[in-house]
Amino acid sequence: MLHSRIQSWPLAGTIVLVAFLFGCSVSTPDGPDFAPAAQIDRGSSAPDDNGFVWKTEQFADLKIVRYQIPGWERLSSKQQAFVYCLNMAGLSGRDIMYDQNNRYNLRIRRLLEDIYINYKGDRNTVGWQSFEVYLKRIWFSNGIHHHYANTKHQPGFSEAYLDHLLAETGNSLSAELRSVIFVPEIEAKKVEQDGSKGLVESSAVNFYAPDVSTEEAKAYFESIVDRGNRSPVEYGLNSRLEKDAEGNVFENVYKLGGLYGQSIAEIIKWLNEAMKYAENDKQASALRNLVAYYETGDLEKWNLYNINWVQDTEGDVDYINGFVEVYNDPLGYTGSYETIVEIKDFDASSRMSTLMNSAQWFEDNMPFMDAHRKSEVVGITYNVVNVAGEAGDASPSTPIGVNLPNSNWIRQVHGSKSVSLGNIVNAYDKAAGGGMLEEFVHDDAELMRVKAHGELAGKLHTAMHEVIGHASGQLEPGVGTPKETIAEYSSTLEEGRADLVALYFLLDEKMVDLGLMKTLDVGRAEYDSYLRNGMLTQLQRLELGADIEESHMRNRAWVSNWCFEKGQPEGVVEKVTRDGKTYINIKNYERLRELFGELLREVQRIKSQGDYDAAKALVEGYGVKVNPDDHQEILDRVAVLGVAPYGGFINPEMNAVRDPDGNITSVEITYPDDFAGQMLRYSKQFSFLPDVN
Repeated sequence: MLHSRIQSWPLAGTIVLVAFLFGCSVSTPDGPDFAPAAQIDRGSSAPDDNGFVWKTEQFADLKIVRYQIPGWERLSSKQQAFVYCLNMAGLSGRDIMYDQNNRYNLRIRRLLEDIYINYKGDRNTVGWQSFEVYLKRIWFSNGIHHHYANTKHQPGFSEAYLDHLLAETGNSLSAELRSVIFVPEIEAKKVEQDGSKGLVESSAVNFYAPDVSTEEAKAYFESIVDRGNRSPVEYGLNSRLEKDAEGNVFENVYKLGGLYGQSIAEIIKWLNEAMKYAENDKQASALRNLVAYYETGDLEKWNLYNINWVQDTEGDVDYINGFVEVYNDPLGYTGSYETIVEIKDFDASSRMSTLMNSAQWFEDNMPFMDAHRKSEVVGITYNVVNVAGEAGDASPSTPIGVNLPNSNWIRQVHGSKSVSLGNIVNAYDKAAGGGMLEEFVHDDAELMRVKAHGELAGKLHTAMHEVIGHASGQLEPGVGTPKETIAEYSSTLEEGRADLVALYFLLDEKMVDLGLMKTLDVGRAEYDSYLRNGMLTQLQRLELGADIEESHMRNRAWVSNWCFEKGQPEGVVEKVTRDGKTYINIKNYERLRELFGELLREVQRIKSQGDYDAAKALVEGYGVKVNPDDHQEILDRVAVLGVAPYGGFINPEMNAVRDPDGNITSVEITYPDDFAGQMLRYSKQFSFLPDVN
């Protein structure tokens, strides 16, 4: 297997490098890259009734969207100052995410940004157009790999054109970086999930030094895990595994004075100022523990912070800050840097409090084995929030719902917080391209049902997924955590488990009784949408011939495909071909719900018992491979519509007004519409890390 790291260059790459080193000369302005570019439509949407443009541009497979902050004016000046400081803290760590994603990212991004700023030549050429798209894709993905597909972005311009840009701007490019940019096999995949290829060795993420192997990493983590500890830390959450001079594996910890210490110092500075404007003592206490964690890297302090954070439910402002989700670690230990600053949506949150208060009923009625149900569900809070700022793993591409903390024992003993990001969902909807629904629904009845109920169905699915799904179930005594037992399949299994909880209950009369919906057609609309996406439309996100790699895509595939297969003898779901196009038709919604329940029971068993072989069989058997004919058909149908499958955001810009003593007296909000301008401003204002860390 070809190693993705630089030390394992293939022969062809070596030959290329020799050519670079000994035969490279500055190109003359000729060739296809220097040809005049056709005028392109940026793809911005028309202003809405209030004159606000939601989608500013579209390129590659991406659209750039703006969002507003409803309720900002309802905040006091002190609350606005609190939001501002939290947002500045978040942005101060943005470069950490770039370096975590790949050790070459900062060098490549900064080089390209310098070219972008200083190039004085013709910007109306094919080559410049491709260069600009390449840089924007790096900004969008926080690095050289696709944010969702994990594959490396391939430049649309030639090496000769880049040589021209380098010469014109007085820059140079090392042979090493040149190979990373242009040789497809080098740093080919951000996260490898095929265990046979070497999970660590074949992943380009920077959570492991190049000389650390999968087996060495696993052995290290096994050596530090205390299986008898009933309140364990999240081992490896905030560190990179490296080797010392004697070849011993150790953790280089993210902390003040440690790895990423320059950015962490700025994060701490802003969190300390945020404490001055905290809404209550619980908020301030949580922030103090977060600062202590950043200062020391001590994961016990991270536990304490999370307990404080979960208990802080009274304020109107909340936040996520830290090394949180482990999806980008092929072994599932190290968290990616992420921040979100959020304001409570009071009206929407009050409507959904019913769901939160009914958590015990849902747990008691799960189709789990008795041993896998919690006897008592504690500390669940759920709010709809409006995002005020985000950075790292949450930006530019943003989730629509979050449930934290990830520590199982804290969730079980102290509870969890769930949020739906209301203004983000709204912005996605406002910027959505037209025609997808009409193209892929099976018939008029399905179209009418999803138009009438699809918006509520999606919101309820997200809420159920986050609030009830992730908080449900328990492990059997003595069973290790999922990242230890089911390893590379733990993330997709957990996301699928939460989806199945939502799907199972969305067709339960209890949802009507609780007043969350007026008709079960809401649930049927979500069943339609889920299978349509899992079996058909999500394939637009993959290059032809690619396997499904991303955890959420995998879970939608294995849930949908398993239920389709198991329901075939009874004709529960059918694939219909009409005029050469494939459609999904659910013929028996009630039986499909039963299948969701059967699969949910099995998935919970796999998690509760740590059954690696069953997890592998489920995911690999139903969630990875793609029928090439179906894939080509979907790509062709979507291409006609001109719809970008991925969206991400330009953040609102905040400017603080201070009095002579330095206290923040007010915060002004503006809504920029220039994606490139924002990213260049961030790079200038928040670049605290060196090129190599």
